[in-house]
Amino acid sequence: MPDFYSRLCKVLFLLGSLFLLMYTCACTSKTPSTQRIAYFQTKSPIYPRSIETSKPEVSRISQDDLLAITVSSLNKESNEILNFSNVNSLAMATTAGGGGGGSQPIGYAVDSLGTISMPFIGKQYVMGLTLPMAEEKIRLAIEKVLKDPAVSIRFMNHKFTVLGEANRVGIFSLVDDRTTLIEALSIAGDLTDNARRDSLTIIRYKNGLREIGTVNLLNQDVFASPYFYVKNGDVIYVAPYRDNMSTTTEQRMRRLQIGISLVTTLLVISNFFFR
Repeated sequence: MPDFYSRLCKVLFLLGSLFLLMYTCACTSKTPSTQRIAYFQTKSPIYPRSIETSKPEVSRISQDDLLAITVSSLNKESNEILNFSNVNSLAMATTAGGGGGGSQPIGYAVDSLGTISMPFIGKQYVMGLTLPMAEEKIRLAIEKVLKDPAVSIRFMNHKFTVLGEANRVGIFSLVDDRTTLIEALSIAGDLTDNARRDSLTIIRYKNGLREIGTVNLLNQDVFASPYFYVKNGDVIYVAPYRDNMSTTTEQRMRRLQIGISLVTTLLVISNFFFR
């Protein structure tokens, strides 16, 4: 009997050690990225505090822009003619890998000469103007044929793209110049647990070239970054914290180690009972 109890204690000890080993491997299988999700960190413990922030750059109308121009006046029939391009849409084909077909309002396209063509007032040069400047120019032109018109203009084709470790990747409409990187990522459903928050890549078209920059969301310096405000055509790429292939390989190695430990333990137990 003493030998039996002695062997039983040894078996229980070995089983406990095996359980501890498997639990440790399971805990270490968590990706480090799940522990790196604290945004906007700082060494200063003082709150509230003021920090330097970047300023949004005002967009100017350029060639191939598509403008939504809404005109309001006391003449209902004239309003309907001028706003025809905003109300009526063109059918769009289904995109590969995406949802079904949709529609795109016709709008007023800026041609290669920097002009748009509108009823009653003909061609108007708007290249290089901000939206408020273009609104005032169009209003003054329409005022010659309509009484007390009100004009509102917005971009219809401005957009940004989110790729990589976001919960919802895709192309999104850019509403205005004050859309921040934080808001853009919120629109994309935030980042996944495997996302690298310390090194987001921003690809921006600037002066005829592609400019590539990085942003660190873990530091409050992000607010002063020139990429904090999203611009038309920006591509936001979020890299994974660890490569999927290496993650899979590490998982296989852990499983192999657990399997070897299990077989070794069973052999030891068998040796106790059958020798």
